[in-house]
Order: sequence, then structure tokens, then C-alpha cells
Amino acid sequence: MAAALAGMGAAIVGRAALRRLLLAKLRRDVDRLNAGDSGPFLAGFADDAVLHFAPGPHRWAGDHRGKPAIARFLRDFVAAGLQGEIHDLWFGGPPWAMTIVVRFDDHAKDPSGRTIYENRTAIVVRTRWGRIVAQEDFYEDTGRIVDFEQRLQELGVVSHGDR
Repeated sequence: MAAALAGMGAAIVGRAALRRLLLAKLRRDVDRLNAGDSGPFLAGFADDAVLHFAPGPHRWAGDHRGKPAIARFLRDFVAAGLQGEIHDLWFGGPPWAMTIVVRFDDHAKDPSGRTIYENRTAIVVRTRWGRIVAQEDFYEDTGRIVDFEQRLQELGVVSHGDR
């Protein structure tokens, strides 16, 4: 009985430590993305990953398949002046097939410093041995993304091309 309790305790401690490690890594990667460096964030994706994003008349719409397409998506994120923050993280599953859910908020300001966009997001990620193979973003209000796209066009912020 003591061995079973010790094993359960170790599993609980290990799970809590893994959550802290995942949260710290993702926050570091988002901090780098906020600073304009998408490299660490992109490195977390498998070569054949798919990033599913809200449909609509905006530069981020649709499925971004493979690292080159995801890199373009991230370049557009940075070019738009978006800043994000991870608020929490939940995960389940074994290391070879983990699912991670992240609460992520983002916002952007125009050149005068006025906030022109903000939204709340739940991001669902499936991994394979520590690499993201699928990501889907669920926004509180997808209409805000369309409005933001219009504002970016008015400001002359161009997209990095078609997928």
C-alpha cells in the first residue's frame, strides 16, 4: 500500500512539474513572438503540422499546412503588431499523443498607441512526441478579426502572401 501511495504521489508531482514546464516554455516562446521573433514558436511545430484558423475575409483564415505556411501565418501575426499572453494551460494524454489547451489573449495598437484590436482565445493543440501536429484557435469574437483586417489594410500593413 505504501508503494502504491508513493507512486501516486510521484505521478501527481510529475504532472504538476510537466504543467509548469509547458507553461514556462510556451510563455517564453510567446514573449519572443511578441518581440518579433517567431523562430522559437515555429520550432514547436512538426514539419507536417496544420494550423486551423477561423474562416473569414482576413489574412489568417483557413488551414495553414506545413511549416512554411505556418511561418507565413506567424510573420503576418508579427507584422500586424499583435501581442499575446498565455493565461493558463491544461493538458492530457501520453507524451506521444498529448492534447494541450491554452487560454490566450491578444491585442494590437495603431501607430498612435490606441488599441485597435483585442480578443480572447482558446487554443487546442495536439502533439506527437512534443511537436505540434495540429492547432485550432477558437476566438471569443471572430468579427473582431475581420474588423482588425480592415484596419490593417487602412494602415497599409500587407500580408505575407497566399498559402
